[in-house]
Amino acid sequence: MKQAVIIFSLACALQISAQDHHITMDKKTNSLCLKECFTKAEWEFHNRTFFMATINEGALKDDYALASGAGLRMLTFPFKGFQAGVSGFFTYNVFSSELFKPDSLTGLLNRYEAGLFDIENYSNKSDLDRLEELYLKYTFSKSSITIGKINLNTPFFNPQDGRMRPTLEEGVWLSILESKKIAVSGGWIWDVSPRSTVRWFTVAKSIGVYPVGINSYGNKSSYAGEIEGNSGMGIINLHINSGKNIKINLWNSFLENVMNTAIIEIKLEQKKGHHIIYENALFIHQDALNNGGNADPLKTYMDKGSASNAVSVQVGLAAKKINTSINYTHITGDGRYLMPREWGREPFYTFLPRERNEGLGNVHAFMGKIAFTNAIPGTGVSLAYGYYQLPNVQNFRLNKYGLPSYHQVNLEINYMFEKVLKGLQLKALIAGKLNQGEIYNNLKYLYNKVDMLNFNLIMDFKI
Repeated sequence: MKQAVIIFSLACALQISAQDHHITMDKKTNSLCLKECFTKAEWEFHNRTFFMATINEGALKDDYALASGAGLRMLTFPFKGFQAGVSGFFTYNVFSSELFKPDSLTGLLNRYEAGLFDIENYSNKSDLDRLEELYLKYTFSKSSITIGKINLNTPFFNPQDGRMRPTLEEGVWLSILESKKIAVSGGWIWDVSPRSTVRWFTVAKSIGVYPVGINSYGNKSSYAGEIEGNSGMGIINLHINSGKNIKINLWNSFLENVMNTAIIEIKLEQKKGHHIIYENALFIHQDALNNGGNADPLKTYMDKGSASNAVSVQVGLAAKKINTSINYTHITGDGRYLMPREWGREPFYTFLPRERNEGLGNVHAFMGKIAFTNAIPGTGVSLAYGYYQLPNVQNFRLNKYGLPSYHQVNLEINYMFEKVLKGLQLKALIAGKLNQGEIYNNLKYLYNKVDMLNFNLIMDFKI
């Protein structure tokens, strides 16, 4: 956070200096000078307050927490095609249960509320600040290149903004948008600051900051801090807009010396009167590279020679105030679908907040969702139900985190204020999960996984 303060102070000093020296528009070139970069900069203030509580089955530990924080973001006005961006955020633990104490029956630590703060230090309540963005962007024609600390939204790295702050990346990113039908983007990422942390890590060191689960042999995974021969991750995306209501997204990520992931996504829209019918399909294929991260099979991230395949499909109907969809995902039994949870959530259409199917194979997931927009002005309401048929919790090869099959129901309500309270948004989320699998009388397969309710109330204020 000190870095952010220094940068903000420097920006203000430059603005004052520009004013003192009467730097104005160059009349000959009619171009902006240094002063206008700051006097016309975009500034954003963001306050977020987040209450979360989890009720578990029986005598298993329940938890709650209230977090609040604020941040500033600045993006300079373009100067000869260049822009600089910087942002920082701080968080405080207003109050909470004893998150640092494990559940007495299972010995496991809190999974949800601790993510509002710093999962590396459960007892840290106030030193929760982070420099989030710090980048230089150059725009040419309709394209751009950005280098520094950035906020990406891809199938591999994404904000997964279900806590106080998102996941962020550091690297170089190129976007080529010269054609209306074809867009190309991609780059190389070398550092990551995962959601629920306050530090920045190399890509390799970020893998294993979150709980590591078990390996294919049934022992606790040992890949944290052991990924070798990795200098980062390369991503490339080709977006094709056919102009015939068909859009195709091709993605590929190369995690050096660990794994390669290829994605094909096809989206089709058909307008029928005042309605839109949409049909989407997503295909994913993964291969381990070399030893999957480490020559020692007990320390590798993805087993040597292993692969995984997944398909996710969606059919939906959208109207002016209602959007409903039916979704299905199948991860084959070839192997686990893997993507470090530190980097973002999975891209499957069956995803529901508060649970993931990453780390699993031989999955059949079904999810239906209905959403209403502006039934009451400013309000959005959605209800979703999912059934997730997973491999047995003792099938170590295909069940990394010991998650049993489950039902899940999510109710989400959003309200955007107007007039004197414009910029204020309230969101409520209730997620319930019901066990549908064998747990062998072992409560570690229940605690914070199934037979539980998770409550969230979030207030965001942006100006």
